[in-house]
Amino acid sequence: MLKAYKYRIYPTKEQEEYFAKVFGCVRFIYNKMLHDKIEYYKKTGEMLNNTPAQYKKEYSFLKEVDSLALSNAQLNLEKAYKKFFRDKKQDFQSSRKRKVTSLILQIIKMEQ
Repeated sequence: MLKAYKYRIYPTKEQEEYFAKVFGCVRFIYNKMLHDKIEYYKKTGEMLNNTPAQYKKEYSFLKEVDSLALSNAQLNLEKAYKKFFRDKKQDFQSSRKRKVTSLILQIIKMEQ
């Protein structure tokens, strides 16, 4: 049996800004990687194997957020690709919306 815990947090203004920045960067990197994969496939007919680290050189603001959050965006994109090509009835998610749902590991510390 799987269990889940749901917590309501009350972040400070600084923490809210950081979370907004992380979620925005995750959404940006997902959409950018998706766009680049599609364009590369249209030009060459081959799949592009890109990583968030390649985009950090071009977009310096990505260095300000946790790298695990960005790599989770890459994993989610790869998972969507595999699911799409495995099951043609599956709709492909064209881009990430502003809805904030993201898995962030190891960046939150609990203090008592």
